[in-house]
Amino acid sequence: MISQQQLQEIGEWLGSQPIVTDVDQQLRKRYNDIHFTYCMDDDVIGARPVYEQAGFNLYLVDSSKHCLSFTQDMGVASGLVVAEIEDE
Repeated sequence: MISQQQLQEIGEWLGSQPIVTDVDQQLRKRYNDIHFTYCMDDDVIGARPVYEQAGFNLYLVDSSKHCLSFTQDMGVASGLVVAEIEDE
């Protein structure tokens, strides 16, 4: 489970600095109970972000059924995808 407060804190922290490729490792140190993945936003297909900000989107991930899937349900979410948006 990921709380709305955690999502807000993570989004604000990410928004306060440049997104770098090891951002997932930095976040794991701060929130060791949440799994983080980093990718480019155009690599995410068929999912809606739960948090949007200039430069990145956040997507919830559910791993409860032994396979990862995107979700909109914070109650079952076990991780977040930090998806960087490239400037065009």
